[in-house]
Amino acid sequence: MQDTVELARRIRRHAVEMTHLGKSSHVGSVLSMADIIAVLYGQVMRLDPANPHWVGRDRFILSKGHAGAGIYAALAECGFFAIEKLRTHYQDGSDLSGHVSHKGIPGVEFSTGSLGHGLPVATGMAKAGKLDGAKHRIFVVLSDGECDEGSNWEAVLFAAHHKLSNLVVVVDFNKIQSLAPVAETMALEPFADKWLSFGWDVREVDGHDHGALTSALSTRSGDETRPLCVLAHTTKGKGVSFMENSVLWHYRTPQGDEYVAACLELDLNRGGGHA
Repeated sequence: MQDTVELARRIRRHAVEMTHLGKSSHVGSVLSMADIIAVLYGQVMRLDPANPHWVGRDRFILSKGHAGAGIYAALAECGFFAIEKLRTHYQDGSDLSGHVSHKGIPGVEFSTGSLGHGLPVATGMAKAGKLDGAKHRIFVVLSDGECDEGSNWEAVLFAAHHKLSNLVVVVDFNKIQSLAPVAETMALEPFADKWLSFGWDVREVDGHDHGALTSALSTRSGDETRPLCVLAHTTKGKGVSFMENSVLWHYRTPQGDEYVAACLELDLNRGGGHA
């Protein structure tokens, strides 16, 4: 088990540096989900970095694949590959692509980028696990804007119908998608009620509260037949004050004084956050 608050800070710090060096984007999307990823990798999921294809491992899919820098950072911090490799992110010839890729990267189960594909694949993996009598779970992180995609709702129906209780979805509910607030682009509310009406076990938590996340992801209700959806309320750009709740930082690259200021904030926050 890891100190997940510190792991989340390191994921954020790596992401700022990676997007700076590669002149890539989506740093705000990584920052919003960093606490979710830290809790999953540091506390909840069963993984073996020395044996990434261990048959008993839990499976993880980042459906919001544009935030792949955060997964690469988590994998490196957990020992799947050398931390120094992160500095090659989005560089010519690097296998650490901007959108998360499984090609040559231990610990990545599935390449994503085109939104709406991760959950359908995960439901297939969960169904296969049920048929095999396997004990592992399948975890998927979706973006809220990604829930505009009809393919997700077909998968949501499928999972409930087949009683895929080994499937866990976490929605990074930061309320901002690529160019505008989610509510202006395609309103999702009543969001929790939609998942409930489709037959899921639903929990809403502060997506930056590590204790609440750990509890929601580690325990089940009395009904063991339903898939689980955790709606994690987050802040886009969390951890860097001038990036928080800003549409700008979906695509903007941290450079110059902004890069220095972001690093300083994250370095000063060492040991901060809340468990």
